[in-house]
Amino acid sequence: MQKVCLVVYCIFLATAVICNTNDDFPVVINTWPFKDATVAAWESLSNGNSALDAVVAGCTRCEVLQCDGTVGYGGSPDENGETTLDAMIMNGVTHDVGAVADLKRIKNAIGVARAVMEYTTHTFLVGEAASQFAISMGFEEESLSTNKSIDMYKKWKQTDCQPNFRQHVVPDPKKSCGPYSPGESHEKSKYSQRYNKDVSEHNHDTIGMVILDKEQNLVAGTSTNGANHKVPGRVGDSPVAGAGAYVDNDVGGAAATGDGDTMMRFLPSYQTVENMRRGLDPEAASHAALKRILRFYPKFSGAIVAVNKTGSYGAACHGFDKFPYCVISPKSGAVKILTEVCT
Repeated sequence: MQKVCLVVYCIFLATAVICNTNDDFPVVINTWPFKDATVAAWESLSNGNSALDAVVAGCTRCEVLQCDGTVGYGGSPDENGETTLDAMIMNGVTHDVGAVADLKRIKNAIGVARAVMEYTTHTFLVGEAASQFAISMGFEEESLSTNKSIDMYKKWKQTDCQPNFRQHVVPDPKKSCGPYSPGESHEKSKYSQRYNKDVSEHNHDTIGMVILDKEQNLVAGTSTNGANHKVPGRVGDSPVAGAGAYVDNDVGGAAATGDGDTMMRFLPSYQTVENMRRGLDPEAASHAALKRILRFYPKFSGAIVAVNKTGSYGAACHGFDKFPYCVISPKSGAVKILTEVCT
């Protein structure tokens, strides 16, 4: 009996070795058709850098290129006309996380998030204090505004600051853009309805990236300039572990994008990973995570990309027509832009 068990065990080990030496790893997957970011992460891995380095390289590339105007400087000015950044990085081996939000005057948000993870025992820094931390770590201080973002803000002001993210309030009668306050007539006010963002390929607010390296270790990262014309101080889902992205080295990883204010209430990236832990494939796991949100917010818009420990990947989306995302692995040989049809 012992010999039979030993033979079976050896066959299992041999099979495991074969599975781990195939061409499935590494895998880089990220939200939206940001090929340049995918390539930057892949090149970093190919040069022998760690998955942490690669995630930073990929997200940084989008910050520099201002991907779709939704990542990095010069986009999504808040109600004061200021662009601020959010970012997060997570190590699936250790579950260490570094995050920043409402980051001002520092362009490399994902780099600052990594600095929080590696040079503090904290997880999350926000606002002006996060900017001061970044400066102390050697990051350059510079304006995040551009002529484009300034023009966006001016045009928004000219249209009575609509649309915005206020609800159940009325503005000062002499100032249509606020200050706002609750009022007896707020039910009839044009400010009374929740603003449901029309998310699409060219109207979203983040890059989320997950990497499964050749040792099958997982890392995830996000970077965003947040929702356009947001209330100052707003933090969305992107820098929140479990919401914007999540990785567990025993299972897999996921990243989300879309209506962050709604999605973050359900930790969809964490839920996707837990669904994979229960045996669902990445696509089914992503669909199931979005389905939980639909029960309460049937009109929300969002999407999830996911990869499991074996290198299988998939995506799901809801609320817009289609969701393009990027993947590269040794099998693909080059970046593939895949498109998920949304529910």
